[in-house]
Amino acid sequence: MTQRTPLSLHIPQPRFRPGEKPDFSDLKTSAPGEVRRPPIDTAAAEMRDLADSMIRVLDEKGRAVGPWDPRLEPDRLRLGLRYMMLTRAYDERMLRSQRQGKTTFYMKSTGEEAVAVAQAMALDKDDMLFPTYRQQGLLIARDWPIFDMACQVYANAADRLKGRQLPVMYSAREASFFTISGNLATQFVQAVGWAMASAYKGDSRLAAGWIGDGSTAEGDFHYALTFGAVYRAPVILNVVNNQWAISSFAGFAGGETATFASRAIGYGLPGLRVDGNDFLAVFAVTQWAAERARASLGPTLIELVTYRVGPHSTSDDPSKYRPADEAAFWPLGDPIERLKQHLIAVGEWSPERHVQLAAEAEDTVLTAVKQAEAIGVLGAGQRPEPGTMFDDVYKITPPHLLRQRQQSGV
Repeated sequence: MTQRTPLSLHIPQPRFRPGEKPDFSDLKTSAPGEVRRPPIDTAAAEMRDLADSMIRVLDEKGRAVGPWDPRLEPDRLRLGLRYMMLTRAYDERMLRSQRQGKTTFYMKSTGEEAVAVAQAMALDKDDMLFPTYRQQGLLIARDWPIFDMACQVYANAADRLKGRQLPVMYSAREASFFTISGNLATQFVQAVGWAMASAYKGDSRLAAGWIGDGSTAEGDFHYALTFGAVYRAPVILNVVNNQWAISSFAGFAGGETATFASRAIGYGLPGLRVDGNDFLAVFAVTQWAAERARASLGPTLIELVTYRVGPHSTSDDPSKYRPADEAAFWPLGDPIERLKQHLIAVGEWSPERHVQLAAEAEDTVLTAVKQAEAIGVLGAGQRPEPGTMFDDVYKITPPHLLRQRQQSGV
């Protein structure tokens, strides 16, 4: 009998662990301006190369180059910079609040601000957003009150969700911002379903959904792509590849051997891979996908390559699973700094104005957060009334809940 070679199982391993020197030299990138920009009606089969390349606009000197340059007006760029800086200032303030015991939990988006802000600015105000956590910049870029966001984190009497949601699980129907869910990947199928309904009704609004790289291993990811492709739903499906799903690196979701954008190929969809820290590139790719969807040409899967600078949440200690200085070696830089340098390079900004804007952002956030804290924080102040537990459960309150409410005396 022929002796067989024993089989072996591949267990994905992070490229480096705590104490080791980070090296991102194997990260697939393209030179700024190098990647072609096809017409929106190009067949998906003719765009497969875009799933393995990386769309970039800003070069090392801060210049916008190549066919993906969206040629935004300076005022538009400065507005994007302001929104990103407000998002970062808000994150810093709420992290401090959590450390002071004013709330139970928080999740920062440091290093990922361009993803939410640039994409929100590239979409219409009434396009429906189905975000995962770490997209607080979507609300800020839609000028949603920071006061309202802070009240949700504090679950005080002004919390529109009446204290029912985990902090950072925002919901704002008036901003076309669907409730954030702690169940991963659900936003993709919901976005596709909403988009299908919009098209079926003859509406003109798109949907956009976001998940992290780890969530692509969930079944909902594949269900969404199947339905989106079959029915050509007007939806943009975004995978935020920030390299880490809590403490598991992207390889456990299949990112070790292929890009996440390449998963679109099997479904007959265009997959675009973009530098997620390049504000201009993110805006341009989102704008392209939106134009394609509005032309009833179907979904686009976008992989936004970025880096999660901070912990996964206030409950996480990243020093246990990655080098403490890993962020300093990330080759795509900081999205705020890169947009700042671009504005300076084109003569529309200065270091002095940047310092002033940073101070204004911090002051704006502090004022809003203090107003929220005056209403209530964890363990102190005004809480949602007990009777609100019966609200918003049914459109028409059924008799048994009416009886329970009467019996409870609230």
